[in-house]
Amino acid sequence: MARRFPGGRLVVATHNPGKVREIGDLLRPFKVDAVSAGELGLPEPEETGTTFRANAELKALAAATASGLPALADDSGLSVAALGGDPGIYSARWAGEAKDFVVAMQKVHDLLQAGGKDGSRAHFTCALTLAWPDGHVETFEGEIHGDLVWPPRGVHGFGYDPMFRADGHHITFGEMDPDEKHAISHRAVAFRQLIDACF
Repeated sequence: MARRFPGGRLVVATHNPGKVREIGDLLRPFKVDAVSAGELGLPEPEETGTTFRANAELKALAAATASGLPALADDSGLSVAALGGDPGIYSARWAGEAKDFVVAMQKVHDLLQAGGKDGSRAHFTCALTLAWPDGHVETFEGEIHGDLVWPPRGVHGFGYDPMFRADGHHITFGEMDPDEKHAISHRAVAFRQLIDACF
């Protein structure tokens, strides 16, 4: 049986403003006192895991240990079928030190074009880990499948959202109202599992 979150303060183990905003929106109904790792001045650990799950657990444990508080970490990314699953766990790294996802989306497009692919199947994956200072972790994963569009469309969301169109939808995550995206995203799928198990 999963360990329950007792309530109170929770560290959102990220320095990514987009993730802080999305996770904060998801947590709001549960009256959690969320604070980001960036606000606490916690260092960003090196992501040495080879899976989304491993990296989420590494980040959550680092924040929980450093802060003495339960911590929630997300590791997520875009996997493109025609690119052998890339960028996958390296999704943020494809954006470079400047975290420029215009550059990252262009790289995805250029590689697809070089391989003779015009648009491609892709999916987002999210691993969410809730960790405690004593080292206990609970991890949940969600996916959403769709296809890529070019050029990118929309100004909402973050990362690769403007080039991803979820199955059953005619607009990209970048064009979608944030509440609509929160209802169907890979992060929302993982988050629902987390809430059911731990809250």
